[in-house]
Amino acid sequence: MSSPVEIFDRRLVRRRRDRAAATQDRIAPILAEAADRLLDRLDDTTRRFSRALEIGGRGLVARRLAARGVPFVVSADLSPALARAAGPHPVAADEEWLPFAEGAFDLVVACLSLHWVNDLPGALVQIRRALAPDGLFLAALPGLPTLGELRAALGKAESDLRGGIAPRISPFPDLRDGAGLLQRAGFALPVADAEDIPLLYRDPLALFADLRAAGEGNAVLARDRRTPPRALFPLAAARLPRTEEGVPATLRLITLTGWAPGPDQPRAARPGSATARLADALGTVEHGTGEAPGA
Repeated sequence: MSSPVEIFDRRLVRRRRDRAAATQDRIAPILAEAADRLLDRLDDTTRRFSRALEIGGRGLVARRLAARGVPFVVSADLSPALARAAGPHPVAADEEWLPFAEGAFDLVVACLSLHWVNDLPGALVQIRRALAPDGLFLAALPGLPTLGELRAALGKAESDLRGGIAPRISPFPDLRDGAGLLQRAGFALPVADAEDIPLLYRDPLALFADLRAAGEGNAVLARDRRTPPRALFPLAAARLPRTEEGVPATLRLITLTGWAPGPDQPRAARPGSATARLADALGTVEHGTGEAPGA
């Protein structure tokens, strides 16, 4: 198999998440909203879970799973500092090389972390293998058009200042790719949907501060490593769209739901195996179509 294309500097992502352990309280309401929306999906099933793995939950997901009655939760994070702060069973682990036995968990939850993975299909395969049969996988990750306003403003400002642009906002997945990725990784009953968390800033520079506090700064390998022009961020901030209430920013959450294959899951019937006629079910009379012309 060919090696996945490397898009992100994973060592830089880890260092920034380490620093974010001391500053992420600044964006606690956003993190809590994302975690609550993701875990609300557990209300759609009557299944009860006993062994959960949460990936990148920043301390919010483990507590919420425990409050929902999950007795054993392992908290894994690329950042050792965030893993230690997450829960009673921390593991510093790379999502691209998960160190867990096959079938170890009946629930895996990944909240706002998989968007920094270079090999997302490979990570999903490892997550599926870590699930016991009929185990549930839930993930939330930012998707397009997240931070689209900031991406456009930075591009225009840098073009004016330098005559060109460099990648400064992480590439995000598209919703239409979600279910396909789950299916490719071997999940059953794959579902992908999206919803927006509207954000509003009175001070546009506060958006940059929040991204730094969360450890979500630019970690693209192809980033411009030169010191940016001093005027870049103030100019970009001035070009962000505004309303009477402030500067809006888009956070679109793509939610992925999939099940590890198991014996009790519903399956599509074999073609031609029906034992009842559709016309009888609808209470109508079936009319033949006759032979096709030229038959």
